[in-house]
Amino acid sequence: MVQVFVASVSGMIAHGRHRAVNRRLATVGGAAMAAGSLAGAVGSKYVPERWLLVVFATMVTVAFALMLLPEPPPDVAQPAEVKEYSAPLTALTTGVVGVAAGLVGAGGAFLLVPLLLVVVGVPIRVTIGSSLAITAVAATAGVLGKAVTGQIPVGPALVVAAGALPGAQLGAIASRRLSGVALKRTLLVVIVATGVKVWWDVLSGWQ
Repeated sequence: MVQVFVASVSGMIAHGRHRAVNRRLATVGGAAMAAGSLAGAVGSKYVPERWLLVVFATMVTVAFALMLLPEPPPDVAQPAEVKEYSAPLTALTTGVVGVAAGLVGAGGAFLLVPLLLVVVGVPIRVTIGSSLAITAVAATAGVLGKAVTGQIPVGPALVVAAGALPGAQLGAIASRRLSGVALKRTLLVVIVATGVKVWWDVLSGWQ
């Protein structure tokens, strides 16, 4: 969760410089996801580790299925970065992702991105930038919840934070140079690789 917080803040700043963050989307989604993330982070203390892994594996599987669905046709009437998207739909979507992400300590961006694409209808580049802003707000609440319940090991947290800062900046640079199709394919590869590993851990743990 600490890594997610540092990476999302760093990435949000980088994408914000290139107007790839929709502020209203980030505000509404960030508040809803933060509430869900705080609840999930506090509740995770009382959920067995194996079931947390199952939640994570399910999130990855849902993200994979969503990535295979076609995106809604773009509305070119106004720039995507300033367009108004459905606030209730955004809040519901990000709130549910927030609870799941808070439980497992993940940012949930790998699930949030395809949901914003398919359900809310946000273009890929604005989705990436805005999802980082949403995740940054949510991760703040998630870190607070994990810290209050004594679930953050300080040493490892500092190590992953040190790696997340430059990593997020490099990712933002690569994102601007790749096409929308290439970005979706890259995310799909990451989701598949993660899903295989997590489901292997889940199934082997029950043997």
